[in-house]
Amino acid sequence: MGWAKYARGKLSLPVITGIFCALTFTVLLYTERITTSSSGFHFGIKTCPRRNAAKLKNHHTGVRELKSSPLDNPTDDRFVFDPEECSLNNGKWVFNTSIKPLYTDRTCPYIDRQYSCTKNGRDDSDYLHWEWRPDDCILPRFDPKIALRKLQGKRIMFVGDSIQRNMWESFVCLVQSVIPEGEKSMKLGQVYSVFKAKEYNASIEFYWAPFLVESNTDIHVIADSKQRIIKVDSIAERAKQWLGVDFLVFNTYVWWMSGVKAKALWGEFANGEEGYEEFDTPIPYKLALRTWANWIDSTIDTNKTKVFFTTMSPTHQRNEDWGNMNGTRCFNETRPVMKKGHWGVGSNKDLMKAVVDVIGRMKVPVTVLNITQLSEYRIDGHASVYGELGGKLLTDKQRADPSNFADCIHWCLPGVPDTWNRMLYAYL
Repeated sequence: MGWAKYARGKLSLPVITGIFCALTFTVLLYTERITTSSSGFHFGIKTCPRRNAAKLKNHHTGVRELKSSPLDNPTDDRFVFDPEECSLNNGKWVFNTSIKPLYTDRTCPYIDRQYSCTKNGRDDSDYLHWEWRPDDCILPRFDPKIALRKLQGKRIMFVGDSIQRNMWESFVCLVQSVIPEGEKSMKLGQVYSVFKAKEYNASIEFYWAPFLVESNTDIHVIADSKQRIIKVDSIAERAKQWLGVDFLVFNTYVWWMSGVKAKALWGEFANGEEGYEEFDTPIPYKLALRTWANWIDSTIDTNKTKVFFTTMSPTHQRNEDWGNMNGTRCFNETRPVMKKGHWGVGSNKDLMKAVVDVIGRMKVPVTVLNITQLSEYRIDGHASVYGELGGKLLTDKQRADPSNFADCIHWCLPGVPDTWNRMLYAYL
């Protein structure tokens, strides 16, 4: 009673209202913190505080700040990439004509004709301007000079199949433009290729191992997939080439998808190839991954080497998957799929699960570059009819028959693999 009388006498209505609002905000803030904390605990959800903090800061800094996008200033330390806070595989593709590729298939001399879509006659260019925007963080732009400084005195090796070669050539092209002509070199080999940046004493290497483990087809390729046999318990002959490398980036997927069954062999090929057994593909795939994982765990010095594994790159062979009933596989597609969470038959969830299971049990930490979902949307990014077959460019007659000759596995360069390398760059 006394306090109320005092309040009426001493405090104006606006002051009382302000006090009430402040108390209400404090209660709501406390409740929000409890809710956020509880959600994060139960579901493993994390925010990206740097990005949220930047939004609040911009709110108070006036119109000029609001007009500029954080993406226009990727070196701003408010947006330092934090892998513990940011999930890169959830997001969307945004069309951004202000962003130009760091290279073209004419300015970078190291691109195989198989990936040189523009040089091979592709005349649309929208596929070059789609940018991946994660939902809860900002993916740093690829800065060639910073990338080279991160690699100073070091070796990075991409190990795997032709998709990994696609990624390796992308990485080389992303950095080579800032290296003077006499300060770089490329040595190409059937199995092992090396690009060197002399000023930085850095090498960017590729090692061909489509199954990671040995097979009868990885050195001398057997075109008939029915004749391919995988030695799932043997990796030492390949892996000895990976010793002493600072950054190892592995993948294996496409070569496992040649049929329903895969032929697996234990022991030496020298003893004959008759002892193979046929399995549903996920079984030998997981066995091969375990062989790889055992080698990593028993051999890799984590003080010297950081290990990455790139998840499967989807194939887009079935246009019905994205609702284009009148289309022909990935041929003539010029825009990504915009349906959130799109997933086609070109990505095998059983093999994805095998990767998660095997890597989850490893002693050596492996950074997984989850490229699958973001690449699933990019039906427009493949070489299609602007590539090669058997080392030769497609003829006009073959290009007119995309149902048989469109390459919906490999990617144009520049293109989607540049985004994979932005992810890798963020983790280096």
